[in-house]
Amino acid sequence: MNDKKMFQLIASELGIRTHQVEQVIQLLDASNTVPFIARYRKEATGSLDEVQIKAIEDRYHYIQQLEQRKQEVIRLIDEQGKLTEELTKKINEATILKRIEDLYRPYKQKRRTKATIAKDKGLEPLADLLMTFGKTPLQELSISFINDKVENAEEAIQGASDILAERFADDAAIREKIRKISWQKGKIQATVKNAELDEKAVFEMYYEYEEPINKIVPHRVLAINRGEKEDVLKVSVQVPVESIHQVMRNEWIPQSSSPAIVQVELAIEDAYKRLIQPSIEREIRNELTEKAEAQAIHIFSENLRNLLLQPPMKGQYVLGVDPAYRTGCKLAVVDDTGKMIEISVIYPHTAKGDVEKSKKTFNDLLTRYPISIIAIGNGTASRETEQFVSNCLKDSDSNAAYVIVSEAGASVYSASEVAREEFPDLHVEQRSAVSIARRLQDPLAELVKIDPKAVGVGQYQHDVSQKKLEESLTFIVETAVNQVGVDVNTASPSLLQYVSGLSKTVAENIVKVRSENGKFTARTQLKKIPRLGAKTYEQAIGFLRIPSAKNPLDATAIHPESYDLAKRILEVAHIDKAQIGTAEAEQAIGNLDIGRLSQEWGIGEVTLKDVINSLMKPSRDPRDAFPQPLLKKDVLKMEDLQPGMELQGTVRNVVDFGAFVDIGVKQDGLVHISKLKKGYVKHPLDVVSLGDIVTVWVEKVEVAKGRISLTMLPPELQQISEA
Repeated sequence: MNDKKMFQLIASELGIRTHQVEQVIQLLDASNTVPFIARYRKEATGSLDEVQIKAIEDRYHYIQQLEQRKQEVIRLIDEQGKLTEELTKKINEATILKRIEDLYRPYKQKRRTKATIAKDKGLEPLADLLMTFGKTPLQELSISFINDKVENAEEAIQGASDILAERFADDAAIREKIRKISWQKGKIQATVKNAELDEKAVFEMYYEYEEPINKIVPHRVLAINRGEKEDVLKVSVQVPVESIHQVMRNEWIPQSSSPAIVQVELAIEDAYKRLIQPSIEREIRNELTEKAEAQAIHIFSENLRNLLLQPPMKGQYVLGVDPAYRTGCKLAVVDDTGKMIEISVIYPHTAKGDVEKSKKTFNDLLTRYPISIIAIGNGTASRETEQFVSNCLKDSDSNAAYVIVSEAGASVYSASEVAREEFPDLHVEQRSAVSIARRLQDPLAELVKIDPKAVGVGQYQHDVSQKKLEESLTFIVETAVNQVGVDVNTASPSLLQYVSGLSKTVAENIVKVRSENGKFTARTQLKKIPRLGAKTYEQAIGFLRIPSAKNPLDATAIHPESYDLAKRILEVAHIDKAQIGTAEAEQAIGNLDIGRLSQEWGIGEVTLKDVINSLMKPSRDPRDAFPQPLLKKDVLKMEDLQPGMELQGTVRNVVDFGAFVDIGVKQDGLVHISKLKKGYVKHPLDVVSLGDIVTVWVEKVEVAKGRISLTMLPPELQQISEA
């Protein structure tokens, strides 16, 4: 496939223009990163975002691998002297690897099979004779093939039949037809294999289960796979075998009364049962699993993106609380810059009843520090701790509020090398309290210290390809970090390593130089960082900000390559660099005619608009557009809930079948996909995102089972739904 055809194919698949694909691939080949291309090469790409650019990159690499395989297959067949123009054309026209492998199958060097053994016995001519469908009886036809390797006619006929079965199974066109029938008319069937291994009846709904292959949803595929892996379920693919046999008979058996027909029919049935069916079933199961994994990874990725982009609560003292029973609740006071000020521990839930002493310690911290928010981890003893905090706030003069914070991954961070380097003198649990406080102050800066897989915002994450999951989550973290930008004077190596172009080593070098020489005052100083070359500087520098820089442009998202343009804009607006960020500057720059300036200066409107926006709002944080966390001062128990009760809650997780919402009780409630909004919902992510603050109504409460059913449909629509 030539480059032009490849660009056209990718453009067609992704619904974009061929020119955009060509530009992206050229930029990628020139060692530019996805975030850099998305942010600073919009004119070239037509403003494609990171996801679109990554999709082009992935498809480009797939096609490159596909072309390599085509050339390899053509070479291997040609070496056998069996390559034809028609076969070459079919291989070159293939757009998926499966099609290439189907075409190569008849020529693939096989291990010793029934067919190869029969061929060694000289029985291939007999197989060819059978396919002529002559009138000669089979016994008579096979006599001449009896020799020192073939004892009798029956062995000769069976050997010829084995050759035909393999020949039929290797036919690419027939395999494609069977594959299509299996997908369209087949069913996935699950039955119980060992119920004793399913103590909690997790897989009970699949003990006698059947669903069309083309209708089964991704999360059920992964559930069935897990049940099979744990030896609870037996899973199979059921297809209309007789319909498939008929398709094969129509292909190879003519309308005749030849005695060979019965034997060819047996070869057809053998070909399907022994050689085609197991292969197609594996393909179907693998493809269903791949699609299900891709969906699970997509959901995990979207949830992670929304978690990372939750708005920071800047400029506030936070008291982090890591709840526990026996070992006590660890407290960490963190100042408005994220610096840990004080560590303490209280025992409000122990048998000794240290509640009053705990209250005194807690209220003392509220008195001595200007704490405005208390961040409570949502792990063990979270709700009991919430009740304790609520009672303390009622008895104090503090205006602080509290918020429940997901502590997923906090224990992983606390025991990590990063945490040990950051807080060498603290115990693991104390580090966790600091992390809980900081992830409220700046979720992105804190969560990047944790393995993305440990943040617990997915479903079936352990059942999917860990390599693909890691790649996807790393891309999400990189995208989020670069969309927000990084303060180079406060960022940790964990955060810096995700910046476009920077490696872990360069990130550590930046922090080391900063520690030795003090804060950076200009972007150009970063050119002297060891291992940070010219290309790396170009890719990274626009995402690295210096808020107190000598040159105010160094604090913006404007790339140094556009500094001259920024100066021209300021001159036209009659604004000095020192005025950047003021209301006066915003108004003056906002009044400029972008279209006219673009024409006069010969500069693309997209680039011009980006620079102007950065000059108008130099410290803009894209996370500010997201809803702030839901702050509370009182607590609610599960027993307090009544059907019809209206509440506000925070979306904690989004899955295929709905969304789990934290409404302030011990158990998150489930809003089923059918209750997210009026009308059809293709996927919950189309309606809600992790971190959203939503209004819900209680539908059903099952205290014994710990289940809460919620709806986001207002009462008037609920009545219509019930009717």
